Amino acid sequence: MAPQATATAAAAAAVRHHRPHLLLRLGGGLLPSLPFASRGAAATPARLRVPPARFSISPVPKSLSAAVTSSHVPVRSLFTGIVEEVGRVRLLGPPLAPSGGGGGGYGEAPGLDLVVETKSLLAGTQLGDSVAVDGTCLTVAAIDTAASTLTFGVAPETLRRTSLGERAAGDSVNLERALTPSSRMGGHFVQGHVDGTGEIAAFRPDGDSLWVTVRAPPEILKLLVPKGFVAVDGTSLTVVSVDDEGGWFDFMLVRYTQDNIVLPTKKVGDKVNLEADILGKYVEKLLAGRVEAMAKADS
Repeated sequence: MAPQATATAAAAAAVRHHRPHLLLRLGGGLLPSLPFASRGAAATPARLRVPPARFSISPVPKSLSAAVTSSHVPVRSLFTGIVEEVGRVRLLGPPLAPSGGGGGGYGEAPGLDLVVETKSLLAGTQLGDSVAVDGTCLTVAAIDTAASTLTFGVAPETLRRTSLGERAAGDSVNLERALTPSSRMGGHFVQGHVDGTGEIAAFRPDGDSLWVTVRAPPEILKLLVPKGFVAVDGTSLTVVSVDDEGGWFDFMLVRYTQDNIVLPTKKVGDKVNLEADILGKYVEKLLAGRVEAMAKADS
């Protein structure tokens, strides 16, 4: 059989078996002669020319390339709940250098300065960066490389909402820097906006794992579901059980997590910062608005 006839037969077979990708002749940009035939009509050979593909790839602008590869790409107020380091509180007290207007004075409830000793977070951290301290998003106000410390300003509302006001020199705290575009999402989206505090109710060993039960207020418990996320002192954890009537939830810590966060060193009765998954907050608000709208429509 002649080469052209062979190509035509192969093309016809490809069409019959619904395999049009076999029609392309690599590198030539041509389709072989193909008998397109209607039922009951004679085949009409046709040669189709496929224009060669033309691709245009624009180079990445130098400014964008530099931004992506930069060692410092500030992305603030979003964390994963995977603790980077356990730091140590060096000082919690009145600001040494008051800022703001009004002659440098404060109101009746001044904020505090929190100075934390860290080993690994100094590299790449700059003034104004966000760091989660026990799950609380704080802004770096001062960096002392000689003393290996970061200083944060803690506002009165933060002191009311979290357990940071109970920290003292020598206490350990969980530390995590904000996400960057190259960070792995090993936990879940944690904002560092603490919803409130809970209280450790019980520890129970289970092999080399550790069960932890936490009492929490109703406004936080209603946002928790079994197998859902919760941030406890900034650690991303999976909820196991929720008891709304009893006012508690629990979770399990594997050995590695126990060795790299502060929680196992705390005692029953100690406070912990709690942040519910943001998805639950949005759903709760949307449903509440829907129920309210339906109630108004029925009235």
